[in-house]
Amino acid sequence: MEEGKMDENEWGYHGEGNKSLVVAHAQRCVVLRFLKFPPNRKKTSEEIFQHLQNIVDFGKNVMKEFLGENYVHCGEVVQLPLEFVKQLCLKIQSERPESRCDKDLDTLSGYAMCLPNLTRLQTYHFAEHRPILCVEIKPKCGFIPFSSDVTHEMKHKVCRYCMHQHLKVATGKWKQISKYCPLDLYSGNKQRMHFALKSLLQEAQNNLKIFKNGELIYGCKDARSPVADWSELAHHLKPFFFPSNGLASGPHCTRAVIRELVHVITQVLLSSSDKGRAGTLRPGLGPRGPRVCEASPFSRSLRCQGKNTPERSGLPKGCLLYKTLQVQMLDLLDIEGLYPLYNRVERYLEEFPEERKTLQIDGPYDEAFYQKLLDLSTEDDGTVAFALTKVQQYRVAMTAKDCSIMIALSPCLQDASSDQRPVVPSSRSRLAFSVSVLDLDLKPYESIPHQYKLDGKIVNYYSKTVCAKDNAVMSTRFKESDDCTLVLHKV
Repeated sequence: MEEGKMDENEWGYHGEGNKSLVVAHAQRCVVLRFLKFPPNRKKTSEEIFQHLQNIVDFGKNVMKEFLGENYVHCGEVVQLPLEFVKQLCLKIQSERPESRCDKDLDTLSGYAMCLPNLTRLQTYHFAEHRPILCVEIKPKCGFIPFSSDVTHEMKHKVCRYCMHQHLKVATGKWKQISKYCPLDLYSGNKQRMHFALKSLLQEAQNNLKIFKNGELIYGCKDARSPVADWSELAHHLKPFFFPSNGLASGPHCTRAVIRELVHVITQVLLSSSDKGRAGTLRPGLGPRGPRVCEASPFSRSLRCQGKNTPERSGLPKGCLLYKTLQVQMLDLLDIEGLYPLYNRVERYLEEFPEERKTLQIDGPYDEAFYQKLLDLSTEDDGTVAFALTKVQQYRVAMTAKDCSIMIALSPCLQDASSDQRPVVPSSRSRLAFSVSVLDLDLKPYESIPHQYKLDGKIVNYYSKTVCAKDNAVMSTRFKESDDCTLVLHKV
C-alpha cells in the first residue's frame, strides 16, 4: 500500500463477520481486512499486528500445506495511514448491518490484512471487463463423529448441522429448517450433491452467497431477510449459462437456469486443480462412521419410498471438498473426548503459566506446529504433550468445519486459447473458473469450553423435541396396527 495514495473513496464496504470487517477496492482485485473489537476493549498496536501476523502464518504454514497453495491465499499485513482508516470507517458506517455494529473497526493501530478479492478470478490484478459470478459456500462439517468417546447415541446417526438447525429455528436465528445436509454435499454422489446445493439455494441462511461483479446479489443475513427469489436470481444468471438463446422468462426458464448453476458448481467442486501436499493425512483418516445422516430430507424421502440412500460415490482425492474433509477429521475424539484433555492442559497452565508460549497455544504457527498435527494416534499416555496435540488438532479441525469455499466463474472469451485457467462446460456455454478458501483463522483455544456446552445444548434439544416427536409417531402407528392379521400365501 502506497501511503501517499490512499483514498477512502476508492474503497467500498464488502462485508463483515463477528471478528473482522472487509472493504474492497473499486478497480484493483484486492480487499483490506480490519479487526473489530467491542468499544470497551483496547489492544495495543503491537498486539493487533501480532494477531494479524499469526493469521497470515497459520494460513501459509498450516492450511496451505493441508489444502494446497492454489486454494489458500494468505495475504500480508500492511500498515495504513491513520487518517485514511478513520475516514474509511466514517464512509462505510451507514452500510453496516445493525446487528454487527456492537463492535467497532480498529482505527487506532493502522494495521490490516491485504488479500486478493476472492469474488473475482484469481489471475489478474485488475478487474476484468467480462462479467464474473462468484458463489460462496460454507459447507460445514461433512462427517458424523466416529469417536468411542461419544456418549449420545444420536450423534452417531444425525450430523451436527441437521441437529443444530432445530435449535437455531427455536431461538429465532432462522425462520425455517434448511433441507441442506453437509453429508450429501460431501458424498461425491451427484444426485445427493445436486439436492444439497438446491437446498442451499432454497434456504441460504449464512451458508450460501452469490456475487455478480463483486456485488452481493443473493444471500441471507438473518431471520428478517426476505424469502429467496429464484426468478430474480435466474435473471442475473441467465447471461452466464444461456448467453445467446431465446429462452423465455417464467418458471421453466428459472428452473433451467438454476439447474445449470447446480450442475456447474457440482462439476467445479469435484474438479482437481492443485497438486499441493494433499494426502498427508490420508493413511490415518479414511472415511469412518455412517456415510448417511438419518435426518437428511434426501435420505428420509428415499426411506419413505422403501429405497436406500446412495452412499458416497467417493470424492476425488485432489478436489477441495476431499481435502477439507480430511482436515475436519483431525477432530479424532469429538468434543466429548477432547474436553477432558483440554482440562488437563488447563491444569498444567495454572501450575506453570510461563509455559503457554512454549506450548505454542498463541503461536507461532510455524513448520514445527504443523508437524505436530500429523500425529494421528488416539492412545492416551496421560501426558500433557498428548493432550495438547489433540487440542491443537481439534482447533484446526474446527477451522476447516467453518471455512468458506469461493467459486468464481466467467464466460470464456471467443479466443480462449491463451486462457490458462481451468474451464467447466455448461449446456450452452463454457466458463473459466477459480476455487479458493476463505475464513481460515485458527479457532481460539479459549472457545473450547463454549463448544462443549453448545454441543450438549444442541444434542439435548434435538433429543427432547425431534426424537420425542418421532417416537410418538412410531408409537401411534404400532397402536393403530395392533389388530392386523398376517396372511401367508404359498408361492
